[in-house]
Amino acid sequence: MPFIALSALAAWFGMNDLASAKSSFSEQAVIFTRKHNWLMCWLYVGTFGSFIGFSAGFPLLVKGQFPEIDPTRYAFLGPLVGALTRPLGGWLADKIGGAKVTQAAFALMILGVLGVIFFLPHGGQGGSFFGFFAMFLCLFALTGIGNGSTFMQVPAIFLTLHQRMAGPGEAAQRQATQDATREAAAVLGFSSAIGAYGGFFIPKSYGTSMALTGSVEAALYLFIAFYLSCLAINGWYYARSKAEMPC
Repeated sequence: MPFIALSALAAWFGMNDLASAKSSFSEQAVIFTRKHNWLMCWLYVGTFGSFIGFSAGFPLLVKGQFPEIDPTRYAFLGPLVGALTRPLGGWLADKIGGAKVTQAAFALMILGVLGVIFFLPHGGQGGSFFGFFAMFLCLFALTGIGNGSTFMQVPAIFLTLHQRMAGPGEAAQRQATQDATREAAAVLGFSSAIGAYGGFFIPKSYGTSMALTGSVEAALYLFIAFYLSCLAINGWYYARSKAEMPC
């Protein structure tokens, strides 16, 4: 709490370098009419939402599936790995393209969830905690990489969008850049808020799956289906060679 309070005071009195970036709510609200805002929200639920949800649900999942293991000894490692790999995702996106990195992250996340299912106990028998834990660390790392790459995609998408809509001339292109910057910032904030709902839906899905089937496998297969939808959206709109908004 003291650090939060100090940061808030420092921002209030010292962050005076963003005056030129001010925009009204109506100027930002245009993002709700942009198709790519909603598509990127969907993808960000898959990356940031998964990171938040896995962080929130991992201790509960360990306690339910491996009761002999103390989850507090391991729970912090997943979020740590995800936080450390986020800059790597941004760096890779700058080098080879955000959409390609995002596509690879979702494909590998599907394999990671399959690995989690493989190492779970089945019928109360078998299972390997350390295999399960290794798969979850991979998932955390991939969500971090996906966080970085999707954050790179948004500014690129909206810059391309506004450059296409702008008329000829230097002034028109300069205005397009300003509009793209404003909308991209609004989309990043809005998609982050939507993505945070992963912190509710993932733990909730574990509990619902246990209540209905006696196992968390149904929830994990649902995650795979969701990641497949993210693969399809990202691949069609952003990653393929003739994509609508290559980035």
